[in-house]
Amino acid sequence: MSLIDLILLAVALGIDCFIVSFSQGIIFKHNRTKNSLKLALIMGLFQGLMPVIGFVGTDYMYKLIVPFSKWIVFGIFFILGTKFIVEAFQPKEEEIQCIDLKCLLGLGLATSIDALVSGASIRLTNTSLLLSVITIGLASFLMSLSGFWTGNFVKNLPSKPLEITGGVILILLAVKSLLS
Repeated sequence: MSLIDLILLAVALGIDCFIVSFSQGIIFKHNRTKNSLKLALIMGLFQGLMPVIGFVGTDYMYKLIVPFSKWIVFGIFFILGTKFIVEAFQPKEEEIQCIDLKCLLGLGLATSIDALVSGASIRLTNTSLLLSVITIGLASFLMSLSGFWTGNFVKNLPSKPLEITGGVILILLAVKSLLS
């Protein structure tokens, strides 16, 4: 996976962080700087570290699946991309609006499941795990911060175009994986 592909993956994965942080930013009026940093740190850590689990899990089966790696990468990105797009058109449940540690850990875990799956793609494309962790974690941190502060200033930003964009990016990465 090229650096550009990795950055696009990081942005696509960070969209969930942006949306969740946006919803949190709408309601918080006090301690905004502290709360935005706590939220962004948890999101960045979870998004950055979950691919490690997927990477290691794939490592155990590497020899069995390497002949099919292009198709597996295609499938993972295509399914994730389709999931993002489908979810964009589904009614949203009311967002959890909390900032305590238990809630932050739950939000971090919930938004990083896709990042866990992306770890397999990172392994199968022989992309640097360290570079991936840093890129995905940093992108998620920055997108969480920007989502929180955007939520503070803009109350009605639609999430549907962001989710669709993330899905399209993942599907394009899926197609590109077959062509490389």
